[in-house]
Amino acid sequence: MAGSALGAILAVLASLIITANVLVAIALLCLIQKSGSKGLYFVLNLAVADAMVGFTVTGLVMDEFSQPFYPSQIFCVLRMAFVTSSSAASILSLILVACDRHLAIRKPFHYFQLVTGLRVGVRLVGLWLVAAVIGFLPVLIPGFQNTSTGEKCSFFRVFHPTYMLTVFCVGFFPALFLFIYLYCDMLKIASVHVQHIREVEHAGLAGGCPPSRTTSDMKAMRTVAVLIGCFTLSWLPFFIASIVQTVCPECFPYKVIEHYLWLLGLCNSLLNPLLYSCWQKDVRLQLSRLAAGVKRRVLLHLGNRHRFPSRGTKSLPTVSCLRLQD
Repeated sequence: MAGSALGAILAVLASLIITANVLVAIALLCLIQKSGSKGLYFVLNLAVADAMVGFTVTGLVMDEFSQPFYPSQIFCVLRMAFVTSSSAASILSLILVACDRHLAIRKPFHYFQLVTGLRVGVRLVGLWLVAAVIGFLPVLIPGFQNTSTGEKCSFFRVFHPTYMLTVFCVGFFPALFLFIYLYCDMLKIASVHVQHIREVEHAGLAGGCPPSRTTSDMKAMRTVAVLIGCFTLSWLPFFIASIVQTVCPECFPYKVIEHYLWLLGLCNSLLNPLLYSCWQKDVRLQLSRLAAGVKRRVLLHLGNRHRFPSRGTKSLPTVSCLRLQD
């Protein structure tokens, strides 16, 4: 019964993650075609990585509903490696998005010269290579595997505690500290900009020009702050509990980590597209245009069906315009 409930929760969560990220990815592709902004590729990559998280979770859903199902060791290692790689790609994509916004604020006049298509492509390829190495490290190094038979696939039954500690200490916490550093530096830059604008206004040189630069800086800071907050709230409980479980297996029940805290971490892949669709005006407007276009096509299709209900109806007689003129 508990396995079926967990499987149902995973199924709903995976469906929402895939749907939300696919919609945001379509909207971002349309924006990239219109604006040609290279920085949007990092956000698009985040949506693709989060969608892959949803796809990899579907395999675990099948395991929960097909009980008793006890696959082989290599099957479990490969499955959890895909889950870990997609999650690592999502976290690394968040870092790239934060770095891109930080660069746009720190060097606004050189941003388009620094962020070129080639550099964006190299960063994205490097991101997926690092994520693949992180996820498939137990496949390459069998010493990072746990030998367990007759059990379901899970992190603590497949991966060795040494690998878990390595991933947590080398991957998660440096990413969190980098997030905090980037946000603090962006806050410092924005405060300097606000101070300069106040000095100009006090000197009477501002005229009627709105402080668009400061407004864009605050929007970027708000986006990064929300991403950091959701990332921390989603993954920090899982990683801290996992470290405690790895160091002291009797101190913390691993089922709580895998059934509750890991689900909380997966919710981050659902929050990311929701945040961008709510906080980013361009993405929100593009989604509304896509929805309006779909609605218009559906209404047009229904109108045509109402006008021509079936193919078997007898055609109406036509009157020639030439005969009317005669």
